[in-house]
Amino acid sequence: MHFSSARLYFSQEVQQSDERIDLAKAALYIAQEEYPDLNVAEYLNTLDRMADEVEEDLSISRYPLQIIQSINLYLYSNLGFAGNRTNYYDPCNSFLNDVIDRRMGIPITLALVYLEIARRINFPMVGVGMPGHFLIRPDIPDMEIFVDAFNGGEVMFAEDCENQLSQVFQQPVSLRPEFLAPVSNRQILARMLNNLKYIYLKEQNLAKTLAAVERVLLLFPEMILEVRDRGLLYYQLGQYAQAVDNLQTYLDKVPDAEDAVVIRRLLAELGNDWLMTND
Repeated sequence: MHFSSARLYFSQEVQQSDERIDLAKAALYIAQEEYPDLNVAEYLNTLDRMADEVEEDLSISRYPLQIIQSINLYLYSNLGFAGNRTNYYDPCNSFLNDVIDRRMGIPITLALVYLEIARRINFPMVGVGMPGHFLIRPDIPDMEIFVDAFNGGEVMFAEDCENQLSQVFQQPVSLRPEFLAPVSNRQILARMLNNLKYIYLKEQNLAKTLAAVERVLLLFPEMILEVRDRGLLYYQLGQYAQAVDNLQTYLDKVPDAEDAVVIRRLLAELGNDWLMTND
């Protein structure tokens, strides 16, 4: 399989243990497939400089809420970072370089900028994969506050999160503990890639949809639904041998899947010419 250098760097970065993955680097390698000339080091330096400027304005006491206030003042008031409400599904909102350059993004990429600044000033924060709206929170025991990077760094409590969930889904939603559980670096990257996957799928850009799925599978090789989707995309792109391989793997793993009949029919349609057995 041919890897672009960006794909290779991404693959190497995410093969490490989760806590060693450099989120900003991995996110920039995602963007580098879109922008082959992207200078990753330049954007990492920009994040370093941003963190240095926040650090300069911090008081000696460094209470968590003071630090959050300082980051908020710097990012949203001084630099003018904001959620892109007018063109939420623009793929640029998912590329870290664009988010830094344009100072706008979606919840997960603005949260990524926030997390990277916090990490550099030794204020540990973690991502919170709330359905429909990504949040972050200080990684401090018994400190149940959340930060909404999309909405100017608004500080929220659990009941605020429940209200926001109800707004997102336009119906009352009860908060479950897993909604506010911290997520891993791999999960953050997969969520970014899934955003791109659905944007490109909607645009019927199958090659870019496939590229997003392939990188999700570098993060989580066992995600069997992604294996199925990769097979279906290969089929639509006319890469029949790879389609058969992936769809057969899917059926081997989940023979009783709801769509098993459809997938079997598709494999039969592809015909014996393409069926590669392991005999």
